[in-house]
Amino acid sequence: RCVRADGHGGVELLDAILSLMPLDIFVDAPVTLMQVIPGTVECDPPIWKEFQATVEKHQPGTKLGWAERFAFYDRARKAYACVATGERALYACVILKKGVL
Repeated sequence: RCVRADGHGGVELLDAILSLMPLDIFVDAPVTLMQVIPGTVECDPPIWKEFQATVEKHQPGTKLGWAERFAFYDRARKAYACVATGERALYACVILKKGVL
């Protein structure tokens, strides 16, 4: 299941999703980002701060976690749905673990 959201940015979509869907409070880090591959970009891509601020806005105190590149891809393949955005920032992929509605 892939939802196309061309023309929308990752932060914009994350904000919209989190306004409707709570994150799982029973796991340590319900938001997972892909770890930076050494030598490809700076240590913390700027969009990560925007993701953290957006998550904090909806669920204060929520931690972000990181997964190694191929582990991230494996988790993404098992996801319920994928939302494809028009985001152009590097390392802007996010996996969310849904909580109870």
